Amino acid sequence: MPLPHGRKSESLLVKLTDHGGMTGWGETTAPPPKTWSRLEETLGALLIGVDWEHPDTVPSGDTAVDMACWDLWTKMRGVPLAEAIGGTRTSLMATVRLVPDLSVESLVSRVNQQICAGYGHVTLDVRPGWDVEPVRAVRQAYPALTLAVDCGNAYTDLGQLVALDSYGLEVIERPFPATDVYSHAALQDEVAASVAVEVASTAELDDYLTLRAARVLLLRPAAFSSLSDVRRAHDRASAAGWDIQCAGGQGAGLARAATVAVASLPGCTLPCDVTQPPKQNQIVNPIVGANGGVIAVPLTQSGLGHEIDETRLRRLAKESFHA
Repeated sequence: MPLPHGRKSESLLVKLTDHGGMTGWGETTAPPPKTWSRLEETLGALLIGVDWEHPDTVPSGDTAVDMACWDLWTKMRGVPLAEAIGGTRTSLMATVRLVPDLSVESLVSRVNQQICAGYGHVTLDVRPGWDVEPVRAVRQAYPALTLAVDCGNAYTDLGQLVALDSYGLEVIERPFPATDVYSHAALQDEVAASVAVEVASTAELDDYLTLRAARVLLLRPAAFSSLSDVRRAHDRASAAGWDIQCAGGQGAGLARAATVAVASLPGCTLPCDVTQPPKQNQIVNPIVGANGGVIAVPLTQSGLGHEIDETRLRRLAKESFHA
């Protein structure tokens, strides 16, 4: 059901500014210069006056544009984004991610704060030199805590990661460089924890599925070129019996809201990770985050379920464009 040119073009350009510009669908507060130029000079001009029936028919190949189209399309039809893509959950368990600290004692204290705040799942960022000792200390302090580690693709030694496995980890995320599928497969054969991999396409995922190199997909919607590609990756991983954890959205709110919508899909069985950025950095109402370790999925509002705080957006914006 195409809209008249003027209304569709104007709305889409507003959304392009929201998602691809200041609000940072691609994980950052301000987009890189090349991204901004591409939106302003190429993608915006390409989409002006274009009639389209579904976001999949918009010829952009750009995450920001795709998400803007999905938000607009679902709002036009009065349905929540989560429902439109097949989400079934009304609320999500959340994990809280803790970066390395000045001391092991300080880290344990921070874990205690998060447990008192309602979190039952904690993800520790580890690196070579900051791994076994902090994990051991947290496990000794909280024997029943569900614990995961994110290695940031920083390891080359299988032995270090096998040693971590003895502390009852649920997941070992991103242990090796993403292109090293064979090391992931070797690790998964050695540990009881599930190895989690992050990919940016279904082709990359297929390599891991073929070698049974992991058991968890770390699904970051902003890493894919379209929301439909995200759904395809979800479907393939789920069909293979993998667990899925949704993560991402380090910007000002919209990417985080999209991550929550994707995390409502039936295959997303692990706690959602959208808790890292400070809530005061967001420019959406209501803010996206966890309350007592639980994230609400907005199923009573259309689109992303979060509106732009335009006053705050304009106050923070460094650049804008209109057509």
